[in-house]
Amino acid sequence: MKQELKALIVEDEELARNLLKSYLKGHPSLTLIGECENGFIGVQKINELKPDLVFLDIQMPKITGFEMLELLEHKPEIIFTTAYDQYALKAFDYNAIDYLLKPFSKDRLLKAIDKVLERIGNNENSQEKLEQLSAYAVNEYLQRIVVKDRHKITIIPIENVRYLESLDDYVLIYTDEGRHMKQKTMKYFESHLSPSDFIRIHRSYIVRVDYIDEIQQYEKESYMVILKDKTKLKVSKTGYKKIKEVLHF
Repeated sequence: MKQELKALIVEDEELARNLLKSYLKGHPSLTLIGECENGFIGVQKINELKPDLVFLDIQMPKITGFEMLELLEHKPEIIFTTAYDQYALKAFDYNAIDYLLKPFSKDRLLKAIDKVLERIGNNENSQEKLEQLSAYAVNEYLQRIVVKDRHKITIIPIENVRYLESLDDYVLIYTDEGRHMKQKTMKYFESHLSPSDFIRIHRSYIVRVDYIDEIQQYEKESYMVILKDKTKLKVSKTGYKKIKEVLHF
């Protein structure tokens, strides 16, 4: 039985969208159900229309393709369309997720689609690979965190983050404006936040260094930090050692 896939384009350049549409026209296994010019609209349309396959640009205004992936409730197959550097392309190869390096030919596009059709036909799940790729592709420390609360997407500059708290499978992010929740691990943030700016003081807390106001001992070998907003957080032995190293005392 022939597979019929619903496809969506998320790409900020109109010329690139038009090229993709011309290449896809008449494809026997694909029905194009929409196009989006940025990641904000992309998140909404993917969760609403539930496409089987998305052609996704990486470098877009507002939010990147990787940031968009983190916000999706519906998880489609992804073919990246990118002008990304070779470092990231190794990550694609490693995770067996296909990409189209701009400028690409129609033949290259059709091969990528065939790859997706084969993966779906073999009932392979790409979601774990996509999550690994999202983390692997960030080869610099985070400059911002993107969170989604119902229909609202918020971009948090990293300098606005006060501290992070572990909550089961989520992380609570405390900022100057309030609190946000994101489905990521503390381990992810520990490795993607600059260690000169953030310290994991406890298994449950990562704190911005310059937001620490005071360190107090409340029992033998037990400490807590008091933040500038007077929040009190427990410090583990390992966390206390890290604080001493970073603050040089």
